[in-house]
Formats: sequence, structure tokens, C-alpha cells
Amino acid sequence: MDDEIYIDEEMEPNPDLNRITNAVIGAAIDVHKALGPGYVESVYQQALAIAFTKRSIRFKAQHPFSVAYEGVEVGEGRLDFLIEDTVVVELKAMESFHPVHTAQVISYMKATHCHLALLINFNVRKLTDGIKRIAL
Repeated sequence: MDDEIYIDEEMEPNPDLNRITNAVIGAAIDVHKALGPGYVESVYQQALAIAFTKRSIRFKAQHPFSVAYEGVEVGEGRLDFLIEDTVVVELKAMESFHPVHTAQVISYMKATHCHLALLINFNVRKLTDGIKRIAL
């Protein structure tokens, strides 16, 4: 596919993470090609769950996680997706990313002890312009 992007091995030397992120990006591109921009996040989330299932990508949707302060649980958060227990995927459907979205994903990564995330904005003309890779 012309729109598909692949993470350079120099950027992501772990072949398992490279495989996972490529599969997630491929599924997101398929969803975006079929639906286009303009829907709310929940529509993309449901469509992406179908795409993940078809591609045999193990995922947990709306995965809860604990938020702790000084070793005491103070609340709970939810990930849009936790992929194969290693990659956080956060979905957006807005005009553009804002710094707070990156900060949000970094907080999720710290709380879940995941070292890699994909922030995906479906409200773009070409999905590859709406994908941000975040690593701790």
C-alpha cells in the first residue's frame, strides 16, 4: 500500500515492537481508508477493534489501569487500547494534536509501565499525517 508506513529498525530496534506497531498502523490505515475523517473517537475505536481482530492482533479495549501517588492508589484511568500487553494506543478525532495529548499518553505509559505508544488522530486527510510515535 502506498499509504502504509513502517518504522525504521534504527528507530525501533526491537523486532517484536516493530511488528506490533506496523500491524496497528496498517489496521488504522485500513479503517481510515474505509471511514475517512469526521466521526467521533468511539466509531474509530469500534472499527479498529474489528480490524485488530481480523489481523489477529491481541488487544484490550478501554483497558483500566491504576493511578498511584506515593504508593497509594488515587484513581483509575483507561487506555483506548493496550496492544499485546506492550503498546499503548490512544485515539483522537480532532483538528490537530496538542501538547496535552502527548503528556496524557506519557502519563498512561508511566502508569502502565509501557515504553511505547501510538497516538492516532483520525480527523486528518491522510492518516500517516495523524500518527505520532511516543517512546519512554
